[in-house]
Amino acid sequence: MKRKLVVITGAGMSAESGLKTFRDADGLWENHRVEEVATPEAWERNTELVLRFYNERRQQLLQCQPNPAHVALADLQNYYDVTIITQNVDDLHERAGSSKVIHLHGELLKVRSSVHPHLIYDCKRDVEIGDNCELGFQLRPHIVWFGEAVPMIELAVEIVQTADVFLVIGTSLLVYPAASLVHYTRNEIPKWMINPDRTPTPSIPNLHCIYETATVGMTMLWKTLLEE
Repeated sequence: MKRKLVVITGAGMSAESGLKTFRDADGLWENHRVEEVATPEAWERNTELVLRFYNERRQQLLQCQPNPAHVALADLQNYYDVTIITQNVDDLHERAGSSKVIHLHGELLKVRSSVHPHLIYDCKRDVEIGDNCELGFQLRPHIVWFGEAVPMIELAVEIVQTADVFLVIGTSLLVYPAASLVHYTRNEIPKWMINPDRTPTPSIPNLHCIYETATVGMTMLWKTLLEE
């Protein structure tokens, strides 16, 4: 039976594929303040702007490709039972070949009913005002905005508790939800963090830090993971 490798990925995982997030510079996301495009209040205030913003992000994503770190995680499925819990809204893990991916913050290539959140649809096209769900309500991005609950967090906690090896890539252990999830791991298991940011990390048993980008860090860690 394969050992369970649980991986948390953040913005740094997809940065080398050309995707940006609001954390890149001064709290802006593609020149927009988060409050303008990523909150329920923004949706109510200017639905057209929010739809246009996510249409642009969706089309940008369709032009991007998985990077070697995405591919390396997919290849680890040959050796581990791998589950990826990502804070990213792109589909690059899936395109690289990873089969177990949980999206904490939603998915850019999906939309849902603005009134009935269980009505979710695949979407690679632009969404406009007047594009409705089957019950007649406006479609919105299938994204967890700031101020909204994170519905997948309980499942993520359950999965993290089963980990035999734990890996964090492209986010620090000071950024939630990764910061909370690591505390649900068993003390005795090996834990790795790949992130170029040398911010102080909390005291966590068996934590090893690699201060590199996702692609460089995965290259460095590959042999160690196969020997674990």
